[in-house]
Amino acid sequence: MAATVLVYSDNAHTREQVRLAAGRRPAADVPPVEFLECATLPAVLTALNGGGVDVCVLDGEAVPAGGMGVCRQIKDEVFNCPPVLLLIGRPQDSWLATWSRAESAVTLPVDPVEFADALASLLRGRLAVEA
Repeated sequence: MAATVLVYSDNAHTREQVRLAAGRRPAADVPPVEFLECATLPAVLTALNGGGVDVCVLDGEAVPAGGMGVCRQIKDEVFNCPPVLLLIGRPQDSWLATWSRAESAVTLPVDPVEFADALASLLRGRLAVEA
């Protein structure tokens, strides 16, 4: 069974970077992933309220609703919110990722090795909780 990864960014190129970096399976010990792409905050909220999302990848540079604010909002509003991997513009923004309550953060542009490792780690934790 595949894991569902929600990818939020207003930028189609960023969403593509995420898909390519993760590949079909970010690590050998996690299930294959399917991507649910969202370009707006209402689409993210609708997808999360529908359930079935295992990990969220949120673009901290998205406009008009940045991923950091979206992360904080979903952590407050979504019951059993999935873990969040935040894409940040600069390493110095990691404190904002902490403020937003994201479980992990990587910098843009997406580094495939760093991203796949971070995503696989969140998937392992989420799937262990569900087991």
